[in-house]
Amino acid sequence: MNMNLHDPSSFTVAGARRSLDAHEFSATELTRALLDRISRVEGSLHALLAVTGERALADANRADERIARGDSAPLLGIPIVLKDIFATRGIRTTCASRILENFSPPYDADATQRLAEAGAVLIGKANMDEFAMGSSNENSAYGACRNPWDVERVPGGSSGGSAVAVAAGEALASLGTDTGGSIRLPAAFTGVCGLKPTYGRVSRYGVIAYASSLDQVGPFARTVEDLAMVLGIIAGHDPKDSTSAAIDVPDYQASLTGDIRGLKLGLPRQYFEGGLSEDVERAVREALEVLRARGADLVDIDLPHTPYAVATYYLIATAEASSNLGRYDGVRYGHRTEKVTNLLEMYRETRVEGFGPEVKRRIILGTYALSAGYYDAYYRKALQARTLIRQDFEEAYKLCDAIVTPTAPQTAFRLGEKASDPLSMYLSDVFTNSANLAGIPGLVIPCGFDTKKLPIGLQILAPSFAEATALRAGDAYQKDTDWHLEAPDLSGDQT
Repeated sequence: MNMNLHDPSSFTVAGARRSLDAHEFSATELTRALLDRISRVEGSLHALLAVTGERALADANRADERIARGDSAPLLGIPIVLKDIFATRGIRTTCASRILENFSPPYDADATQRLAEAGAVLIGKANMDEFAMGSSNENSAYGACRNPWDVERVPGGSSGGSAVAVAAGEALASLGTDTGGSIRLPAAFTGVCGLKPTYGRVSRYGVIAYASSLDQVGPFARTVEDLAMVLGIIAGHDPKDSTSAAIDVPDYQASLTGDIRGLKLGLPRQYFEGGLSEDVERAVREALEVLRARGADLVDIDLPHTPYAVATYYLIATAEASSNLGRYDGVRYGHRTEKVTNLLEMYRETRVEGFGPEVKRRIILGTYALSAGYYDAYYRKALQARTLIRQDFEEAYKLCDAIVTPTAPQTAFRLGEKASDPLSMYLSDVFTNSANLAGIPGLVIPCGFDTKKLPIGLQILAPSFAEATALRAGDAYQKDTDWHLEAPDLSGDQT
């Protein structure tokens, strides 16, 4: 396949890999093409908080030297973007917060390091909701990210910038994090593929913590094949992360056979009840028929504790956030107020100045849930409900190999539409946060558009450490459809 460097918006990782190996262009030429693309479209999107052009060209030059020696590693010379939650040695890492505005880590996150060793080219750091707290990417201290399909709409959050970078052709792949849907919701809203792996499948070392029992690292790309290539690099045990699973990493690309004959796909009735838009339900049911035609068996299942997932998630996540964010006190690193008369005032004013409204809201909610008078009534009950939700999935997987659902009740909403209604915003994750509570992997792939030409995502949930099953089903779907090849028209956008 001949790839046009003048328009890299439809490039895939696998396609670029073949072109690099065939010497149709160099990694340096590819990187320059994407830097040019960023300069043309970034002004209307604000997907990136930093463009690491000098670093990217140095990475690309090293990749070209390796390619000349016959190296053909999967990501060698491939330009990628990292959510600004990943520590990058010597590169500002802000987590989209004022409190880390000038923080430059002295080390790399494990995922950052694995990608670098694989020869990937770091081209930028992506915009996000502050400390990964949000479903719209409007909570960034440095300004909202915009959806390339309609710049007046949100891209989803919290990993909105990572999704937009891929959708808009600013990078061929990216990394995000998913605590309650923060990879899968942006993937659905921007028409790209996104994967939240099993909790413990990818190291969280060097990833700024939000809710430590829920956070997980995962990739965005244009195709399921590309996701499999990236996951194969970043997955694996890391002794620096105590929650990292010491389980062998399979060959994810080898699982993409296209054969899903006899694969049992569960349809939970709770995900197809009230609140689902007609366009979303139509697209999802049409996708189910494509999978059925490929040989999959569709079976009805029940996940009875699903209605409790949102409340359970927001109690556990905010409780863990209130604990994790206690380290930002103006003493050790990060922002420190200049209005200091005593220690207590320094703590208070540093956090007032450094944290945005949503982060403050979640710290307060979490601190309340953990307080002595309410711990049993709220946090302990949430932990019990989490166990029931996990057991629901365990029972369901006795009847099916994977579960297929909508990703969100509706497509991307307008910027500011839910800003004054936090509860409505939280309900955007109603179909995604159960997977985080259960610790299972979730894949999202494009499956159509609504009447406004806004993307719709299909979610495939697999048992723990069965990412290969979800990827196989998603890839089989993409062999018979071309939704993932659609790209937004940004030809008129300038900085």
